Amino acid sequence: MAEPAFGSYHTIIYLDAIFIKLRREGKVENVAVYNALGVDLEGRRDILGHWIGEGTGEGAKFWLSVLGEVKVRGVREIFIACVDGFSEAIAAVFPYTEVQRCIIHQIRASLRYVVSKDQKPFMADLKLVYKAATREEAEANLLALSEKWDKKYAVAVRSWVSGWSELSTYFDYTPEIRRLIYTTNSVEGYHRQLRKVIKTKGAFLTKEAAKKLLYLAYRNITADWTMPVPNWTNILNQLSICFKERVAI
Repeated sequence: MAEPAFGSYHTIIYLDAIFIKLRREGKVENVAVYNALGVDLEGRRDILGHWIGEGTGEGAKFWLSVLGEVKVRGVREIFIACVDGFSEAIAAVFPYTEVQRCIIHQIRASLRYVVSKDQKPFMADLKLVYKAATREEAEANLLALSEKWDKKYAVAVRSWVSGWSELSTYFDYTPEIRRLIYTTNSVEGYHRQLRKVIKTKGAFLTKEAAKKLLYLAYRNITADWTMPVPNWTNILNQLSICFKERVAI
């Protein structure tokens, strides 16, 4: 993992966790490994670090420590953070960062509260929300979704309504930027490749052993991350307009 240059800027950061089996005090536990994937001003991706947590779930408190270390290591500014929750932790360390909650995670979470026979028609109405061309169109379709389904699936519908401010951030940007930020798929793709390595190893005996394997896997996975994000010149020009007060690009 390359150390960020002091005072560096990241246009986008993707934050997510993967789980490994770690042996502790004679027991095998599922432990979260917190990962941050950043895209710098040149459009190049890199993993900013792997952090092994203490518990079995993702926690805002641990994410706060991760973000604090990212800042200490030299990241001065992040324009947009793509995450699945914990926006308070981001705001505490990078208060001007825009937060976009992962739409794919949100869809999966809300469908857990919809019975299987209704999932197809529910999704047809939901697509009109997150695939809308504008925020205004999306909000009109969200209102229609609420009026149609709220009495039957209140938890699913209200999760979209209550989280709308962070679920709808991407509507403030161009289609090219939207495609980059509406989901955490970039870091999840990295996780899929990590799992291919981890699944053959069983439980790790120590944190140090896990860190060594994660680092070796990182070296192999990112060896071909040499090119910037496709169409980066246009995207950077669009970002320079959106964030012109934050940094001279």
